[in-house]
Amino acid sequence: MDHITNHRSTAELQAADAAHHLHPFSDTAALNAKGARVITRANGVMLHDSDGIEILDAMAGLWCVNIGYGRHELADVAARQMRELPYYNTFFGTSHPQVIKLAEKVAQLTPGDLNRTFFASSGSEANDTNIRLVRHYWASLGKPSKTVIISRKNAYHGSAMGSASLGGMAAMHAQGGLPIPDITHIDQPFWYTEGGDMSPDEFGLKAAQALEAEIERLGVDNVAAFIAEPVQGAGGVIIPPATYWPEIQRICDAHEILLIADEVICGFGRTGNWFGSETYNIRPDIITIAKGLSSGYQPIAGSVLSEKVATVFAENAGEFAHGYTYSGHPVAAAVALENIRILEEENVVETVRDDTGPYLGKLWGQLIDHPLIGEARHIGMMGALEMTPDKSARAPFAEPGKVGQICRDHCFANGLIMRNTGDKMVISPPLVITRSEIDMLIERAVKSLDQTLADAKAQGLMVAGTR
Repeated sequence: MDHITNHRSTAELQAADAAHHLHPFSDTAALNAKGARVITRANGVMLHDSDGIEILDAMAGLWCVNIGYGRHELADVAARQMRELPYYNTFFGTSHPQVIKLAEKVAQLTPGDLNRTFFASSGSEANDTNIRLVRHYWASLGKPSKTVIISRKNAYHGSAMGSASLGGMAAMHAQGGLPIPDITHIDQPFWYTEGGDMSPDEFGLKAAQALEAEIERLGVDNVAAFIAEPVQGAGGVIIPPATYWPEIQRICDAHEILLIADEVICGFGRTGNWFGSETYNIRPDIITIAKGLSSGYQPIAGSVLSEKVATVFAENAGEFAHGYTYSGHPVAAAVALENIRILEEENVVETVRDDTGPYLGKLWGQLIDHPLIGEARHIGMMGALEMTPDKSARAPFAEPGKVGQICRDHCFANGLIMRNTGDKMVISPPLVITRSEIDMLIERAVKSLDQTLADAKAQGLMVAGTR
């Protein structure tokens, strides 16, 4: 495979990175002292770093490289589009063929009557757009008091001021004056840590009914929408009990508030269907798409509107004073179309649903037998492991986060990217991962867990704390 040769040593690259690059979600001092791991090329599910080490990327980048790395078709399409029309905006009454074709294709793929897309460049931008969309929607219907958006604790909807406010990450809200006004949060549907003595089904209903209680507290005349991920990704692959989403849908319907499904991670095959909304029979008024829309090959995202919402904008909302320079960028749109073509023609989503997803689930579920693991949950092509010092009590560690960091470092050393969220280990591999590569993933995960357990015992970390 052709690749761009790197003529600089790892040490030189790390020094330049430390001097000039401010990384996202990083302790800059700690990172610079250690030195960033420099990824130089990738193919399929494998990465290569500047020292020539091969790593199985069980996170698909940031939950996004659904078709895997190294698909030259997308590069070829991008080059052709750059020669023909490298950029034009969609402001001022203009459009272009690629964004029109992509909007048509998204309407064809999405469930129900989600037929019109407002494009952005990231999930963060698209969720910021959703705040503006739902508030302008209600104002256009003569209900300007309906401004509050309800979200969930430990949800992730992006890191811009609006989207980070929608999210429920406490560490993010501790910086920069978040959340902004008129956004509130209810508890997440996380049975393992919050279900207590309830069955998962009982807990799912209770967690959903927190939405109804919050609507009643706020007053339905003040509530614009509820936003949630079908499966909470960055929160730790939190798979809701079966009773949760039907009750959420009932509550939104009963109170006539808009339902926004954030499909940034779940969309384009991650749960074994094209969209998580199909997996859970959700009927959203708006969905957020990004990541898998282009498999990360270009930055592109969107808010896809149901006919109920889109009709208001088409008929009586006036000018929607909102947009981005790169909304519907022609190169990004062309790449997204090629990515979708590959997903369709190679039956990638169906393979996850019928073959590799169940295979991963079988092997992943067996990890519950490891002494360190209290729960091994999975859906489609994503999963999480709950590490615990006491399985029977579903107990946290007395020193939270340390064991997760130890495990993450062992994974890296063993040629596996498996992300830690506190003391959870999560995976979200490219959808094109093969059975043999899944075997390799599990083998490296088990080795890393064994090493983590030995270290945790040696360091006195196998002590239960309280929630």
